[in-house]
Amino acid sequence: MLALSRKKDEAIIINDNIEVKILEIKGDQIKIGISAPKSVPIYRKEVFTQIQEANKEASQSVDMEKLKKLF
Repeated sequence: MLALSRKKDEAIIINDNIEVKILEIKGDQIKIGISAPKSVPIYRKEVFTQIQEANKEASQSVDMEKLKKLF
């Protein structure tokens, strides 16, 4: 993991097309802004984890024999 120090209004660039900028600092909370192409999905980690878990559950509920009969 790369750890960087940034101040308000400073940013980092990822892969030439994603900018992460520090917008506001209040106590122990930091507000960040992310500029990225629309094709790049951006999620909060807890939401991303929920999506992965839901996808895993959905894939496990598929009856592979019925699916094979479709093809």
